[in-house]
Amino acid sequence: MELVFDHAVFLRKDWQLEADGRFLPGIHLVSGKIGAGKTTLSLMAAGLLSPDKGSVKRNDIHSVMLSMQFPEYHVTGSTISAEVRSWGLDPDIVLASAGLEGYGKKDPFRLSRGELKRLHLHCILSRDWDLLILDEPFSALDCREKKDVCQRIDQKTGGIVIICTHEQRFFPHVDVIWEIQCGTLVRTGELPHALTRWSHAPARIRKLVEKGIIPENISESDIMEASCWMHE
Repeated sequence: MELVFDHAVFLRKDWQLEADGRFLPGIHLVSGKIGAGKTTLSLMAAGLLSPDKGSVKRNDIHSVMLSMQFPEYHVTGSTISAEVRSWGLDPDIVLASAGLEGYGKKDPFRLSRGELKRLHLHCILSRDWDLLILDEPFSALDCREKKDVCQRIDQKTGGIVIICTHEQRFFPHVDVIWEIQCGTLVRTGELPHALTRWSHAPARIRKLVEKGIIPENISESDIMEASCWMHE
């Protein structure tokens, strides 16, 4: 199972995105500034956008899910229960886990964006996918909800998970870090060695690296453990 960007280039007037690399099973973080091209990369990975040059290959990948930044784009049900059922899931179980008990008969568009995002992610992360692409999964969520999403992503095994985000605080455990630099996708490397080369690393990770302390990973628990070494 692999996702391959084979010298793929997407052109848009005076801007372009170049991607060349292989995504294997595991959790991949794609970081970059707002407007760097993370959503464009997500759409190409999912097959919803074709490159102008090169190709994108999904070898032995039979199920693909793209979670777009704005959850409104995914809504198909007239009620929240119907929305959950559209994912082939039990509304009682999903609404309880999402903290939305008693909301089943409501219109999904009566939820706040944060609530709708939480519902959407619980539905997506309750299913198994060969290729799961999460475009800005932490947007509209508070700190507690971001932690919950990280824990749920940590539980995903067997497939390829790609997280495209400019988040700077909350992350799950990841296997590989990628960056979009000046319109080009760059494989920064596997954890933990990639942290010394991660140009978009959050300030607290950069501070640790500058002190010669390399966290094992980038989850909150990993960063807290590494920070303890800095103060000893």
